[in-house]
This record gives sequence, structure tokens and C-alpha cells, in this order.
Amino acid sequence: MTSRHRVLGGLVAGVVLIAGGGWAVGTRLRSPADEAALRQPPKPSLITSPVVRRKLTSTVAVSGTLAYGSPFPVALAGVVGGAAEAQRVTRAPHPGRIAEGSVLMEVNGRPVFALRGKVPMHRTMTPGATGADVRQLQAALRRLGFGAPGTGVFDSATTSAVQRWYAKRGYAAQEPDLTAKQTREQLRQAVQTAEETLLTDRKALEAGRDVLPLKLKLGNAREDLRAAEDALEEEDSADLTPEETRQLEDLRRAVRTGEEEVLAAEQALTAARSPQTLPTAKPEATPPTPGPEATPPTAESEDRRLLELRVSNARQNLESARTTLSDFADQASAGKEKRLGELRRAVRLGRETVAVAEQALRQARQNSPLRLKVTNGGKNVASARAILAEYLKTYGIGVPPGEIVFLPSLPARLDKVGVKPGDAVEGEVATVTSAAFAVTGSVESREAKLLRRGMKATLETADETRFPAVLSATGDAARPAEADGKTEGAGAAGVADEKLDSVPVLLTPTVVKGLRELVGAPVTVKISVGATDNAVLTVPVAAVVTSADGRPRVQVELPGGDKTGDVEVRTGLTADGTVEVTPVKPGTLKEGDRVVVSGA
Repeated sequence: MTSRHRVLGGLVAGVVLIAGGGWAVGTRLRSPADEAALRQPPKPSLITSPVVRRKLTSTVAVSGTLAYGSPFPVALAGVVGGAAEAQRVTRAPHPGRIAEGSVLMEVNGRPVFALRGKVPMHRTMTPGATGADVRQLQAALRRLGFGAPGTGVFDSATTSAVQRWYAKRGYAAQEPDLTAKQTREQLRQAVQTAEETLLTDRKALEAGRDVLPLKLKLGNAREDLRAAEDALEEEDSADLTPEETRQLEDLRRAVRTGEEEVLAAEQALTAARSPQTLPTAKPEATPPTPGPEATPPTAESEDRRLLELRVSNARQNLESARTTLSDFADQASAGKEKRLGELRRAVRLGRETVAVAEQALRQARQNSPLRLKVTNGGKNVASARAILAEYLKTYGIGVPPGEIVFLPSLPARLDKVGVKPGDAVEGEVATVTSAAFAVTGSVESREAKLLRRGMKATLETADETRFPAVLSATGDAARPAEADGKTEGAGAAGVADEKLDSVPVLLTPTVVKGLRELVGAPVTVKISVGATDNAVLTVPVAAVVTSADGRPRVQVELPGGDKTGDVEVRTGLTADGTVEVTPVKPGTLKEGDRVVVSGA
């Protein structure tokens, strides 16, 4: 550089320096009028926003944390093993994948298996048990390849399948313990004792030891009755007694004798009355019949009178004999009827005596201590047998309630472990989830009315990475299984939900790539609840005002910027602080126009 050039540069620099100093001084020196003007408030101006044509999408935003879906708390339904002793964890659950039939943990050295099923384990499954839980176990055994039936009855085939399953996993199926075996033996002995006692009492009762006098009395009464019946039958079959027969023969003989005497007397009388053959006498004059006093009886007339008397006596004797025979027959018949009556009374009395003796014996047998003892002995035998049968229904290979955990779906993922080796088993031992990802959150109830299952959504991470998702459930269906106030952090969320009157929602990402590393990170999910089919005119929500007539309008800035004009519009979808508008009069509002948002 020459000296000329150096001098010229110095002059330029000096000029610039002087000019800059003058400018600085000029900016600091103002007139009083300028100062007053500067202190006046600026003229009011309008705040406007342009009308934009675009496709509008309305969304509901949900804040939450990405996690594995369907959390399910795991708790044991009862004891593990046959004894109700202290339950201690001997092998804790390990986070990771859970397959069906795998051992979830060990308690007192016994396994806790995971099986798929909706019916929770709630009892000990023993031989004879029936129900949906047994059918569910049988289905799981078939899926695992152990060939159990599907009857819903824990039968011998199911027992064999359970034994094979346990053995395959390196364990022995739960068999009856010593206490159970002792109980079974005691119940069997109780049945035998009751049967022996009943048999002894029955033999004693059959022998009639306590009713022997009544049995003897009944036997004698029956003998007396038979004797009376025999006497009656004999009397009824016989006409007369031997004495009466002899008397009857004597009377008949007397009648015959009387008849013979009458006949002989009548014959003698007849012969006496017959005229005798006399020599013919000369007729003579009949002498007059002398009177009684005059004619003396002859010997002949005396003989006839004697014969007549004999006939009369013989007839009287015959009549008397016949009367005596008739009276004897009547008396004999009356005597027989009398004897038959007495014998019949004796038979009736014998029957009554037998009936009374039988009733007395029957009542004695029913009311006797030995009879009551036999009755009670029969009841004791039946009761002992029923108790033994009921006990044997549950005796044998079984599955304790704590040795199976039924999970809604498998395979699953063990997410949280609630116990460690040595801990007592109380409450939840772990939490399992599905292998799918999910986001749980809540929205206000007014927003929840817009949501429907299956709506599309977009999951956004803190670094604005987006993943597609879908709305899986709302309300109670979206509430996690563990969200009952017991899980960590649920209390504050629950209070907040109640204050906001919120509704739970569950969202599921439709892709899994890249999400595993984001588990536990906060995310925002935007659910699309509506969209326009094409690009529409949109303005800020604050630009729409409602006039006194109830019609919505916007104020459009006119050219020059100092005036505005009202344009009546119809509103549509709202999203992200903007609203779809359509001018009532076509052409009065177009893209690029500026609408007043606020200002005087």
C-alpha cells in the first residue's frame, strides 16, 4: 500500500467516526414535542388471523405411560401342598415369558403352575369333584399332551393325567398325608364297630331275651286256641254224644215196644170182638132186654173190657214213649247247640287272647331298650358309612388350591415380582401382563362421549416419534385389573380422576417395532374423533362471534386495514383451536382473508 492510499484511508475513517458521533448525539437530543409524542399510547390496532384452507382433523389427547398391556395381579388361592402350615416362598417368580404348564414359583418346595383359564382356582380338586374349574384343568392337560377327559369330573383318568404332568415337571402329585390316612382308618373302624354292635343287638333281639315271658304267654294262648278250634270242629261234625246215642236207642226201643204192645192189644181186642160161630137155634121170641140191674155181666164182656183197657194203656204208653223220644231229640239238639255255643265262645276268647298276646309282644319289642338299641344301631351304621363315603370322595391324588394359577391368556409376561425367597405367601405374589403394548390414561367425561372402540390414534413420544395405535376400550373395560387403590401410584391418580370426572381409556399400538425400548416412558396419544373429507376454510375459534340474532359471524378486515365487515358463516368441525367455517353467501369469505381475532 502506498502512502497516498494510507492517507486516504485515514481521512475516510475520520469522516466515518465524526458522522457516527453526530448520529449518536442526534438520537439522544429530542424536542419537547417529540418527547410528548413518545409518551402517548399507541393507536389501537386490530389483531387478525388469516383464513386458511386445509383438511381439518379433530383429536382427543391422552397422556399416559407406555407399558405392557392387560396387567393381571397373581395371588395364590390357598395352601400349596397338603398341610396348612406356614407357607414360605422357596423359589421366587422371575420376570420374563410365562408359558402354559410352566412353574411360576415354589412354595415349601411344591410347584405353582401357570395354566390358561378364566375360572379362578378356588378349592382343592380331589377325586369326585365336579365343575367348570375341573373341566378347565382337563382342557389344559389335553393341551399339554396328557390326554385328560373333558367330563368336568375329577375321575381316575384325570388323576392319572395329573400324576404324569407332575412327574414330567419333576414333582410328585399331592397324595394324602399321614393325617388323612389316619382319619380314613378311624372312619373305617367306626363303621366296623357300628356294624358289629348292630349285629350283636339284632341277634339278642331275635332271641327275645327281653320279651321271653310274653313269647311264652303268646305260645300258650295259641295252643289254647287250637284246642278250642279242634273241640268246636269235633262237636260240629258229631250228631250226638255216645251217652245220648245210647239213650236215644233206649227211647226208640221203648217206642217200638209200645207200638208192639198196642198192636197186640188191638189184635186181641179185635179178636175178642169178632162173633163166634154158634149152633142155629130155633127162632124164639126175643126176650126183653133186661135192664142193667137186671142183667149181670158175663165173662165174655169182662174179657173185652180188659182188652180195651189194655189197648188204651198200650196206646198211652206208646204216646208217652214217643213224647219222651221227641223231647229227648229236642233236648239233645239244644244240648248240642249249647255246647257249640260254648265252644265258639271259647274259640273267640282264645283268638282274643292270642291277639292281645301278639300286640303285647309287638309293643314290647318296639318299646324295649334292646329294640331301641337296634334301631339306633342301624342309624349309627348308616351315619358312619355316609361319613366314610363322603371322606373317600376327596381322598386320593388331588391338586391343592395354591398349586395352580389360572391366567386369562398364555403365553404371558411376568412383569412385577412381589415376593422373594423366605417371604410368607400373603396377597399378591406377582403381576403378569400380555406381550402386547398398551397405554392407559383418562379423558374428561364430555370427551369420552366422542370416543368409540376401534378409533384410530397416533402415539407420540417426547422426541416426536409417532406410532399408529387404536382405541381398545373405555370406561370399566379399560380399567387395569390392579387399579383398585392398592397398587403403587394409583391413589393420587384415582383422586385426580374423581375430581375431573374422568373416564379411563385403553389404547393399543398397532406396531411393536421400536416400542420395547420405550416401555415406561411418558407418551401422548391423540385419538382422531372426526375429520373433513377435503380441505375447508378454517379460522381461529376466537374469530367466530355470535350476534344478537344467534347467528355466527366473523369480522373480515377490509382493504386499508382500518375497517371491517361482518360475514355470516356456518361452523363445522373444531380441532386444535380452529373451526371449519362456510360463508352463508358464497364468495364473501375466501382463503387469505384476514379475520379479526381481537382488538378495538
